[in-house]
Amino acid sequence: MQTLLRAITSLLFLFVLGHFFHHLLTALPVPLLPMIRNEFGLNYTQAGLAVSAFTLAYGLGQLPAGWLSDRIGPRILLAIGLSGVALAGFLVGISKGHLMLTIFLALMGFLGGGYHPAAPPLISSVVAREKRGQALGLHMIGGSASYFIAPIIAAAIASVWGWRGAFLGLAIPTALFGFAFYVLLGRRGAKDPQPRGHTAPDTEEEEPETNITHLVFFLIMSVFLGAVFLSVVSFIPLFLVDEHQINEETAGALIGLIYSAGLWVGPLAGYLSDRLGRVPMIVAVSLAAGPIVFLLNLVPYGWGFFALLVVMGIIMYVRMPVSESYILGQTSSRHRSGILGIYYFGTMEGGGVLTPLMGFMIDRLGFYLCFVITGATLMLVTLACTFWIWGSRDH
Repeated sequence: MQTLLRAITSLLFLFVLGHFFHHLLTALPVPLLPMIRNEFGLNYTQAGLAVSAFTLAYGLGQLPAGWLSDRIGPRILLAIGLSGVALAGFLVGISKGHLMLTIFLALMGFLGGGYHPAAPPLISSVVAREKRGQALGLHMIGGSASYFIAPIIAAAIASVWGWRGAFLGLAIPTALFGFAFYVLLGRRGAKDPQPRGHTAPDTEEEEPETNITHLVFFLIMSVFLGAVFLSVVSFIPLFLVDEHQINEETAGALIGLIYSAGLWVGPLAGYLSDRLGRVPMIVAVSLAAGPIVFLLNLVPYGWGFFALLVVMGIIMYVRMPVSESYILGQTSSRHRSGILGIYYFGTMEGGGVLTPLMGFMIDRLGFYLCFVITGATLMLVTLACTFWIWGSRDH
């Protein structure tokens, strides 16, 4: 019983839960987008702008959060990343117009920006360097579980009380856990960048020398892949409704298939990257991403399409722990949160810019040509970046 209690209250387990609750509301805009689109009469470009309001603000919030986490510690930022999201999510649920909705989605994104730059360095400080990828992969379970479960819960709630009810209903448990998370982190001494009461295995090792060229091109490849997939996933519910005539609730719930991959891929990807290297793994999933986007045009609705969504999830959840591990291994402990802030900023801002651009392309060219252009661009960027990073030190 004591062993079980220690596991449940361990810092890593708390972060898995924190990651889950952090994304419980941020996972809702995309699966609920068909309902929001219909209520406000939006075209694809306007629908993309509604999603990008959140993603742009979410990315913008990463930069000050990373800077502050390196200086004042992660605890306050992590609490804001949970309770702040809950408050803004509640406001989204009571918004009365498209403009108000957009503003509150942006607020939810900005307040949520404190979580990710603060969490990985704190997790890294309590695990051995050779197990860093596994720990970050386990942390991914929380976020992916949320993205898997939230669309299903939201679809059930929305079928009775509408999309507003989904935001209002999930804001309450998020706010409660945000307060509890703050208290529990304080009790475990997680107030400074180096948690009190823990010996950080990697602080005893020599600080890494940063190869700026390798780091920059690795970030370009990973950030571009993440931003493109954010944009593509944003339109999948609308693609299912408009191209395959699937009802809105089912289209929203099917997004959960993408995020179901994170329940097992994150830990496995982290484990493999500890042994095979970060660069080979990020190159492999980036090369696969372009053809997968193109196949959205060709695979008919059914089990094949469901499998395609799962493969998209695999690509997404290999990218995240592998990229975080690479960044932590390439940067000194003094600058890790800041570099992670840049990484998340680039991914979210890129997604925020590309989403309305993709909506504009769909309005004028249709889904087919848009997915062809997107897949081809992914391949070109991957090949260009691979030339610069192949052979980079991974750890």
